[in-house]
Amino acid sequence: MAGDKTRAWQRMLSGRRLDLLDPSPLDVEISDIAHGLARVARWNGQTAGDHAFSVAQHSLLVEQIFIRIVPEASPESLMIALLHDAPEYVIGDMISPFKTAVGGDYKAVETRLQVAIHLRFSLPSAMTEMLKTQVKRADRIAAFFEATRLAGFSQTEAVRYFGRPRGIAPEGLDLTPRATQEVQQDFLARFFALDAARNGKV
Repeated sequence: MAGDKTRAWQRMLSGRRLDLLDPSPLDVEISDIAHGLARVARWNGQTAGDHAFSVAQHSLLVEQIFIRIVPEASPESLMIALLHDAPEYVIGDMISPFKTAVGGDYKAVETRLQVAIHLRFSLPSAMTEMLKTQVKRADRIAAFFEATRLAGFSQTEAVRYFGRPRGIAPEGLDLTPRATQEVQQDFLARFFALDAARNGKV
């Protein structure tokens, strides 16, 4: 109804209605995730290039780096790496300083969404500590390269906030901001390839 201030759900292009405070796995669709992440800019859009560097492209980058860190990783672990920022398809990509200012409420919403996403795709609701550490390392390495190559950070600043990417070089990594539709399609293609591998279909 007009003027209703209690709405806490979002209508998705798939037709799903996702409750942000109590998300159901049944309302999560990979098409919505790919569409949303391809349109959310990393670094609040403050990156060089003709296109924004989207969260979808960042997610693909993190998975690329994760494979280098854990070459024996299972398709399930790779899918978890690919979906590590999936909640941002509805809550956006808040930069770290703003997350700190907002505090715990933001993290609680993010965690509930992540659990719903994992359940929707038959992934563990909680990562093991080892996997969590590996994904976090890949995420921080991606952030270092994005910061220095796209977001105007000096090497010194990037090392201070993200650490030095030891053992990983940027060569061969996709760090060129690309068009929304192209990245969206690549994200979906990678998801379905991993899903097929996970289910023994390749």
